[in-house]
Amino acid sequence: MIKNPIIPGFNPDPSICRKGDDYYIAVSSFEWFPGIPIYHSKDMKNWELYSHALQDANNPDLKKLSSAKGIWAPCLTYCEADDLFYVVYGVMNSMNARYFDVDNFLITAKDPKGPWSDPVYLHSTGFDASMFHDDDDGKKYIVALDWETRTNYEKPGPINIVEYDPVNKKIIGMPQPFWRGGTDRGCIEAPHLTKHGDYYYIMCAEGGTGYYHCVTMGRSKNVWGPYEADPNNPIITSSPENYNERADWDHLKPHYYNPYSVLQKSGHASYVDLPNGETWLVHLTSRPFVPELRCTLGRETAIQKMRWTEDGWLCKDDINNLAEEYVPESSLKEVPMPHLPEHDDFDSDTLGIGYYAPRIDPMTFVDLKSRPGWIRLRGQESGCSLNKTSILARKLTSVKATAVTKLDFTPISYQHTAGLILYYDNMNFIYLYKYYSDTLKHSAISVLQVENGTKKEYSDARTFVEDHQDIWMKIEINGRHTQFLWSLDGHNYKEIGPVFDTTKFSDEYSEYGEFTGTFVGITCGDRMMHSHTADFDFFNYQADETADVE
Repeated sequence: MIKNPIIPGFNPDPSICRKGDDYYIAVSSFEWFPGIPIYHSKDMKNWELYSHALQDANNPDLKKLSSAKGIWAPCLTYCEADDLFYVVYGVMNSMNARYFDVDNFLITAKDPKGPWSDPVYLHSTGFDASMFHDDDDGKKYIVALDWETRTNYEKPGPINIVEYDPVNKKIIGMPQPFWRGGTDRGCIEAPHLTKHGDYYYIMCAEGGTGYYHCVTMGRSKNVWGPYEADPNNPIITSSPENYNERADWDHLKPHYYNPYSVLQKSGHASYVDLPNGETWLVHLTSRPFVPELRCTLGRETAIQKMRWTEDGWLCKDDINNLAEEYVPESSLKEVPMPHLPEHDDFDSDTLGIGYYAPRIDPMTFVDLKSRPGWIRLRGQESGCSLNKTSILARKLTSVKATAVTKLDFTPISYQHTAGLILYYDNMNFIYLYKYYSDTLKHSAISVLQVENGTKKEYSDARTFVEDHQDIWMKIEINGRHTQFLWSLDGHNYKEIGPVFDTTKFSDEYSEYGEFTGTFVGITCGDRMMHSHTADFDFFNYQADETADVE
């Protein structure tokens, strides 16, 4: 069996495509860089982090964008006629007053590893833009959510369509609305246009991105419509019953939580037809702590086995539309894929895949050459900054996880800090750090917390430490409870600071961000000159990804 999620942790808005016997999934990255992770599989079960489509931190420039802005909902497609991969993505610049100011772009590559082309601007008419290649006539189309800004109009708005000219690299005419959803759940988004047999199909998410999320479909024999709704909509959901929610465009809707489903918030999907006749659909999902209904791991990627009915509709390969935790395996031969290593000794002069930084390229503050076998981080702004902060982190993939590092750091000012961080966004994180204490007139370690923008320093945790000694730092995440520890030998650890509530690192608790997930990593700050450095000997991350979120 395949156990969902297939890609745990912060991996939302999956878009799947096929080239030959290789399958690829692209996911959203929001303010994190590098942007648009792409995963690879040959069997639908085992997935590896393969590449990132956005490698130039200046294009787009994510600095100063608030949490949950940045790169939204990439659509990854492969056009056999062009022998090219296409990625359409949006750069969300602002959601102030619910205007959703977004720019949509297109890039191409011969291989998902790149190099990717310079971005082509498409339009700014709504978000979740995607591309469809019509094999019948070679035409290409862009569909997107046409975000409604006017008072007394249904939010968020209809789905629009426009033809794309690949020669002149621009859209033809103005986007035209053509679909308003296949249910009355409202909050339609995430459109994907495809073709199967004689019909064009529009697949969307409805119900908001929270607990009423779902996948719906409509079809037409004309790409411009009109489209008819699947009478069995939604085809995938965590909350099966349909209610009219068109007037309520709140996206979370916690009252639709389904206590009988492990996977919640199931929606925002795309599918792929296999040469062997199988059809597979990938979708985002979340696993909340209950009863808090907080999703520390963010929105993850799950998969469902589908089939086409005799009358030409797509449905789950069983009797219901509920997103399942366990699904039958494909008849494809199983091909194991490499996992990100648990232990990184930083012996290479290049940074391993799987590390991210908020808003900026990690290599602008990372040095792997000056001290072989160690990684050196140059300190910059605080963890609260929206600009340049030196956080090197991995996605948290389980609520049963441990991260350990060894630090060599000599601060000479209280403005110099370095250590281990659990980070949801710039307004929510906890930090075990070494710094210079003016009270002690010496270096010390301590713990601080930023909770919805309010900083709390745990002065009772302050501990005298020597500069000439390396310090091991550890964080243990055990369900709802998270604890920092430290050691001078890597064997005998002492707890430091309070036990933190893991559930608070979530969309639901955050007052300033949404849509992302939790990261764990190492960091260095120099809020004086942006030049003081800290050395880390290794970073070890171990997670029990079989553990349930309870």
